[in-house]
Amino acid sequence: MKHERPRENSYHYGVMRRAIEMIDAADEPLSLDDLAARMGMSPAHFQRQFSAWVGVSPKRFQQYLTLGHAKALLRDRFTTLEASHALGLSGSGRLHDLFVRWEAMSPGDFAKGGEGLHIRYVWRDTPFGEALVAGTDRGICGLAFAAEMGRDAAFADVTSRWPAATFGEGGDDLHQWADAVFSGQGEATVQLIGAPFQIKVWEALLRVPSGQVTTYSEIAQAIGSPRAVRAVGTAVGRNPVGYLIPCHRALRKSGGLGGYHWGLPVKRAILAYESALADNRVSQ
Repeated sequence: MKHERPRENSYHYGVMRRAIEMIDAADEPLSLDDLAARMGMSPAHFQRQFSAWVGVSPKRFQQYLTLGHAKALLRDRFTTLEASHALGLSGSGRLHDLFVRWEAMSPGDFAKGGEGLHIRYVWRDTPFGEALVAGTDRGICGLAFAAEMGRDAAFADVTSRWPAATFGEGGDDLHQWADAVFSGQGEATVQLIGAPFQIKVWEALLRVPSGQVTTYSEIAQAIGSPRAVRAVGTAVGRNPVGYLIPCHRALRKSGGLGGYHWGLPVKRAILAYESALADNRVSQ
């Protein structure tokens, strides 16, 4: 059975997003009755709607949000990125259930700070709070989560990456790409704008399947720079297309979450969400 996710403007989308935020903020697990009451729904109706949207029950989802989940992922779902697979600067990858076409901006264009680019942006509700999605006519080039840092800081973060570009709101194709990203279905185009070393790191991240994780040192090994773990961590943190280029799947070897540009609560929620969906697919 395929679980359907409500559209972002539906009532239950907002309810489930608030429920996930409430679960993540709680100091201890919340009972089904407690969660349902806070959402103004009966326990049976809340359980049915939450399971339809997230893919698992509220109780199981809370288990994925525990602080020990990162260590369990490294033990059970560690992905080895073999260095023998050459990493180029263009290609395609399958992430989530979404087919993404992507290309890298040339080093020369990157060095110009986005000069000549017109970048459009839209704000979207997501399972992980409000997000800013930005794109050129070639594809999505920026995705920032505002839940922890706020709208103004998220917008400043994205625009400061390309100081010579111009920015404006809207665009039908950008809305369609954003729909594809957060529905997990359809096709979106991504334009990676970064230095060559950063793009190699981001391409390595594209090879980590949804529901699995890797480490910073594993990425460094995969791109042929085993001693550049610190530089890899910096490049992971500078990923301009959070979630699409899955920097949240990079952990420390110790099992620590490491950093996350958009806030560790967001990283935990994304990892829990992907784990829940991956386990649900296996059990079907």
